[in-house]
Amino acid sequence: MSRPGSPKLAAWLLAGISLSASAVLPTVPASAAEPVRSFGAAGLLQAGFGLALVLALIFLCAWAARRFGLQQAGKGRLLKVVSSVMVGQRERVVVVEIGDSWLVLGVAAGQVRALHTMPAEALPEAQTPTAQAMSVTGTFSQKLLESIRQLNQPGKST
Repeated sequence: MSRPGSPKLAAWLLAGISLSASAVLPTVPASAAEPVRSFGAAGLLQAGFGLALVLALIFLCAWAARRFGLQQAGKGRLLKVVSSVMVGQRERVVVVEIGDSWLVLGVAAGQVRALHTMPAEALPEAQTPTAQAMSVTGTFSQKLLESIRQLNQPGKST
């Protein structure tokens, strides 16, 4: 014996009870959903720059150690190259210090010959390799500036 309006009445009563129950019960605020992180182009670009920075720092430290002679900290080395000069495409003359004597060696492709032996001497300040490198650098920079000035002179055709 159901009445024709009874399903509608039941739905209204159920909706009213649920509204009154939700008004009486305490509610917990819903937490905001965290955004999903994706590794897109920006993330890869940032990781690439970080890797490039680390590699650049490694190469910079290696260059500084080589440039300033930090790897030659051991003074107890038996053999020390005092000076060397190229005399051909593949030939060079090298002065090597062993103990208290200097050996002048001729070095070619596959050959090393002792040319002269002499007692070790103190190098004058002008003959140290760093001073030689600085004088060569100064000469190169002067020649470069002169060639740039010649190229930039007005009225000169090339």
